[in-house]
Amino acid sequence: MKYYIIAGEASGDLHGSNLMKGLYAQDPGADIRFWGGPLMDGVFRQNQQGTGLVKDYREGAVMGFWEVLMKGFTVLGNLRRCKADILAWKPDAVILIDYPGFNFRIAEFAHRMGFKVYYYIAPKVWASREGRIRKLKAWVDRLFIVFPFEQEYFRSKDVPFTYVGNPLLDAIDQSPALQEPREAFCRRCCQGDEAPYIALLAGSRKMEIDSMMPVFMAFADNWHTLHPECRFVVAAAPSRSLEDYAPYLGERPYVSVLFGETYGVLRHARAAVINSGTASLEAALIGTPQMVAYRMAALTAFIARRIIKVPYVSLANLILGRLAFKEFLQEDFTLGNLVQEMQRLWEDGPYRQAMTADYSRVRELLGGSGASLAVAKALIEEINTNKL
Repeated sequence: MKYYIIAGEASGDLHGSNLMKGLYAQDPGADIRFWGGPLMDGVFRQNQQGTGLVKDYREGAVMGFWEVLMKGFTVLGNLRRCKADILAWKPDAVILIDYPGFNFRIAEFAHRMGFKVYYYIAPKVWASREGRIRKLKAWVDRLFIVFPFEQEYFRSKDVPFTYVGNPLLDAIDQSPALQEPREAFCRRCCQGDEAPYIALLAGSRKMEIDSMMPVFMAFADNWHTLHPECRFVVAAAPSRSLEDYAPYLGERPYVSVLFGETYGVLRHARAAVINSGTASLEAALIGTPQMVAYRMAALTAFIARRIIKVPYVSLANLILGRLAFKEFLQEDFTLGNLVQEMQRLWEDGPYRQAMTADYSRVRELLGGSGASLAVAKALIEEINTNKL
């Protein structure tokens, strides 16, 4: 069968790559055409089967109300190109992965043109913009959700869905980076320096890096004064380049930047400060003590506070239903708060143990392994059923 997959950011690229592995395993004749990134392209190249990459999301991912407005012409051009490509290629299924600002428009178009539309990694309508439920019902044949708390919500809204677990567990547990001993990792990535370090994750978008890095570097300076033995490793997003981080690094020999090593960086860090997103859930599943910090544009934050209705922004905290780790958002994202919380993460053994115990509970709630293969199997069965 022919599958047209659209992912528009780093987390979607990760989930899309795992879905593609499952599709290739379940459907030997799978022909996959996709908008995605290096992970999805890597799976495609390993299989050497199908049509492949149409557009790399790293060429212009955007987030937030004001930021999307500023790049509106680019987005509109991409929408036109995507619609024309779907019409020309005529897939058996259009599979949308998160990225709702773009993918809802494609869902409407594809449905109107008679294509079967499936949404993998459901839009977070349970957090904000619940009015999109109407669009999901009208344009999407079935949701494939990945969080246990979503089941009750979508059931109550009468939206057809399938839940077979979270594919992030497979991605993490099968990662070679988590098998590498700390000594080998430090020798390969840190010039052999085995000093304790704090991981810093500033996000995958340029606007996030520009917002996060100044406070991160002030924190690094302050903490290094208190703990001269400590280093800092910025786990850089694969979609960015060193030029994005360089203006903020300065002359700091105790700060380094690593690309493509996020799991290894988290695995061997003593603690982490993480931009809210998939990375905070990855850190929880890996077992890294953490705090989450986030700051967005003032206008975006003003609007977000009026439409977001969940108590936490971090997925692990949402899954658990309470704070497993602290979240410092907007005006709370300050040097003082970072230093104070890091003191607890660094020195308070029972505090760290309680956090890792919460992480174990998050794993339990997400279910077991094999979700990627199960999602692919359920998706293929759904497509075949709709063909009858």
